[in-house]
Amino acid sequence: MSSYPSNTPRLLKGALIGVDLFNPLASVVVFQYNPDTMTRRLEPRGVGGNDGDRGEAYRLSGPPKETITVAIEIDATDGLADADALATATGITPTLAALEMMLYPKSALVIANTVLSAVGTVEILPAEGPTVLFIWGPTRVLPVRISGMTITEEAYDTLLNPTRAKVDLTLNVLSYNDLKLSSPGNALFMVHQITKEVLATTNIYNSVQNVGTALKL
Repeated sequence: MSSYPSNTPRLLKGALIGVDLFNPLASVVVFQYNPDTMTRRLEPRGVGGNDGDRGEAYRLSGPPKETITVAIEIDATDGLADADALATATGITPTLAALEMMLYPKSALVIANTVLSAVGTVEILPAEGPTVLFIWGPTRVLPVRISGMTITEEAYDTLLNPTRAKVDLTLNVLSYNDLKLSSPGNALFMVHQITKEVLATTNIYNSVQNVGTALKL
C-alpha cells in the first residue's frame, strides 16, 4: 500500500545513468533521496584570448561551461529492516559500484587493447567510458562528465559492507562544443538549450508585470 496521500503528487527522482550499448543496465542509479541543494556554476565561452578586444565583448564561441556539484545519500536501512536479500548480503555496495563504473572503461575493451598492443598494433585508441546522463526532471536531461566523486562511507554491517554513505559529485556538463555530431548527448544538449530558451521567453510576462508594478509605486 502506498504511503502517499491521494492528493499528494509523487515526486520524480533524480538519476545518473551510464549509457553503454553492450550493457545498458550496468550503471543506472536513481537517487534514493533527492538532494536538498544543488550548486551550478556557469562560465561564458568568450572569443579570443584577450577579454579587452574591442567588438568581441559579447561574442560567444558556444554555450557556457557549466559545472554541477551535488551530494547524494545512499542508505540500506529500509532494505535491511525488510530483510531484503540483496541489502542483507551486500549493503549498498551495488549502488556504489554502479556509480564508480561510470568512471571505468569496460574491462573487455581494456583486454582487447592489451592484446592489440602485444601483437604490435601501432595506434591504439584509449577505451571509452560510458556516456553519462544527469537527469533532474523532464526539462534537464544532460550529458555530463564526472570530474570528481568523493564517497564517505558512514556505517557498515557485520561483513563490513557499507550500509550508509554520502557521495559528493562534481559534474561537467557536456555540450555540442564537446561532443561529436553523431553523439546522442549532442542532440540532448541542443534540446536542453532550446527548452531553456522557451522558458526564458515565458519569463517576459512576469518581468513586464513587475516593471509595470514598480512604475506605479
